[in-house]
Amino acid sequence: MKYCSSCGEHVARKTPDGDTYERWICEACGVIHYQNPKIVVGCVPAKDGKVLLCKRAIEPRYGCWTVPAGFMELGETIAEGAARETREEACAKVEIGHLFASVDVPQAGQLHLFFTAELKSDFAAGDESLDAALFAEGEIPWDDIAFKSGVFALKKYFADTGKNNGVHIHEVVFKRS
Repeated sequence: MKYCSSCGEHVARKTPDGDTYERWICEACGVIHYQNPKIVVGCVPAKDGKVLLCKRAIEPRYGCWTVPAGFMELGETIAEGAARETREEACAKVEIGHLFASVDVPQAGQLHLFFTAELKSDFAAGDESLDAALFAEGEIPWDDIAFKSGVFALKKYFADTGKNNGVHIHEVVFKRS
């Protein structure tokens, strides 16, 4: 960040009084520009013992499979965001179930949240997908899943099937220094 979004003047990295983190602060108007993690929401849509995955038509990880997920929009709940991402990526309607997985991704400044979901419609590849398909657990292309958080969510989903074991939190092995 170089310029203040309020007045257009230069910003500098400083720790505000009473704070514990460096922030971008405008030297002219004093506005503190907070940068906080982005929330990624998704779901594991299921029907007849199979889960819906999408093949990515965008980077990162073009051509790899993923559960429908993406960044939240302002004005929506996490469940609404997960349902919207499923409509956008798989042209599918879902009934969102319970939150079952949380993955911290501090190196990317993200938090990933996953819900169970019941597939309520037909599906097709959306604008951000090359394909959309249903997979039984033994059919999932595990080596071609786009993101580690998706692998974690899928494994926890199948481990929990029919049990609702609460929210699984992925322990982060490394953090930004």
